[in-house]
Amino acid sequence: MTIRTLAAACAAALLTQFAVSPSVFAADASAHWVAAWATALQPIPQRADLPSLYRAPEVAGRTVRQIVYPTLSGKSARIHLSNEYGKTALVIDELRIARSAGGAAALGGSETRVTFGGKTAVSIPPGAELDSDPVAIEVAKGAPYAISAFVGAEQRIVAWHRVSSQVNYVSAPGNHTADTSADSFRSRFTQYVWLTGLSVDAPASMAVAAIGDSITDGMRSSLNQNKRWPDALARRFAGSGERSIAVVNLGISGNRLLSDSPCYGEALVRRFDRDVLERPGVKAAILLIGINDINFAAMSARNGLDCDFPHTPVTAADLIAGYQRVIAAARQRGVKVFGSTLTPASLPAQRESIRLAVNQWIRSSRGFDGVVDFDAALRDPAQPERLQRAFDSGDHIHPSDAGYAAMADAVPIVAVVNSSLK
Repeated sequence: MTIRTLAAACAAALLTQFAVSPSVFAADASAHWVAAWATALQPIPQRADLPSLYRAPEVAGRTVRQIVYPTLSGKSARIHLSNEYGKTALVIDELRIARSAGGAAALGGSETRVTFGGKTAVSIPPGAELDSDPVAIEVAKGAPYAISAFVGAEQRIVAWHRVSSQVNYVSAPGNHTADTSADSFRSRFTQYVWLTGLSVDAPASMAVAAIGDSITDGMRSSLNQNKRWPDALARRFAGSGERSIAVVNLGISGNRLLSDSPCYGEALVRRFDRDVLERPGVKAAILLIGINDINFAAMSARNGLDCDFPHTPVTAADLIAGYQRVIAAARQRGVKVFGSTLTPASLPAQRESIRLAVNQWIRSSRGFDGVVDFDAALRDPAQPERLQRAFDSGDHIHPSDAGYAAMADAVPIVAVVNSSLK
């Protein structure tokens, strides 16, 4: 078992609790783990008057089944769990992974129990995260897997990945981790909780991390269809013969480069280490962030839950300084960063001038290891401040499925691979 991002005291306590033997570490050390699927968490605002959009499902004493699509194949897997933002321990009494048979159903005979230091139950302290023991299971890239967690009788959800574009499930009370039928899983939700990564043992492979805001997260893409641009990029890598390249999506809808939010997570400059640099096998990152920094300053303050708070004004220079912080952190860890131009968002003139100045710097400064020109791929040639109609989902900010596909086509995949191998 590998424990990451823990304070030393918590790590020591966990190792004592699980009584991990040296042989476990020796077996793990010989593997080449690469992130095949991942997501990033954000805290849920803790208020009594939350709108329904921010109310998490009841899960205490139930089984939560989540569906993931790995982008890399392997014969052994590890599940990464996180209690980031938790105030109490995350208690999981049993965890299983199985090939999904569609919806909440699992393929009979494929379900495999997951252990932690040889134990089937685990208690993860507040703020901690950990990997499971290696699981002997054939993982096929692009195929769906159901990961089912039977949680403690007092368990609550206080953090999630809010926009999953994927339906997940909660069972009736009880341990239904081994159920292959969907009958017990009548409650649906469209977030990810606790489960933040699946890695595979894949020699000579690497991962590309896509990180940013709702446009990377895939907001307004088709539900359950994997039409986000990182999904399309993973398929493009596979189609080009680069089957040893995983793509993991670490976008958070509403996220900003420089400011935290009550709803949209920590500023990217602060979460970059945890969400990208600590992922196994990540050699390159594609960064698309900044449009919310530009926009939220102009949003009106709201009574009650104000997700856009703080309404911090930014300049192009502010955003450039933030990009440089991300680049410096990545280079310390040997990770290449490709900067993406900010896409058209039908902005008023003052905000549009900031977007254009930022894009000019991304294209010309050579500050990044490479450039992905998403702006050029999506803009209307006649009105370059707007998305092309075919690429517009309808809100004039988020691309349609066709727009997300065009973004994936704009990524210079040869440059990404070659740069990452240097």
